[in-house]
Amino acid sequence: MSNPSDELTREIVGLFAAVNRRYSRESEAAAAAHELTPLQAKALLAAAEEPVPTRRIAERLHAEPSNVTVIVDRLESRGLVERGPDPTDRRVKRVAATEAGRTVATDLRTRMPFAAAPLARLDTPQREALRDLLRLLLDEEE
Repeated sequence: MSNPSDELTREIVGLFAAVNRRYSRESEAAAAAHELTPLQAKALLAAAEEPVPTRRIAERLHAEPSNVTVIVDRLESRGLVERGPDPTDRRVKRVAATEAGRTVATDLRTRMPFAAAPLARLDTPQREALRDLLRLLLDEEE
């Protein structure tokens, strides 16, 4: 394995950090333009395509469903989303973007081309290779 202090490792770690900074900077600026937090913007984007269960938003945000409730409450109070029962399981709440929410989501996507599709320059085999390498890195740590 490589020496953690070698130049190549430092460059790769720096590139991970640069990708993260670019993603964060772009998504924070897009969210701020609508007086949203990045997590609120991400939740809105998750609900903009079709109504989704709160649990799916939680998965997308890498958060507990109970924490997502506060985020959805804020979006709902601004008229950007609405909650409704799932037609197949009334115990499940689904979150759907309102017309105003879909308009904001469209603008968010326009303002964050990199954050919306950070791997756009990679073809499918390159994405698969990157995924496999990242899984390999994480498997070693667990």
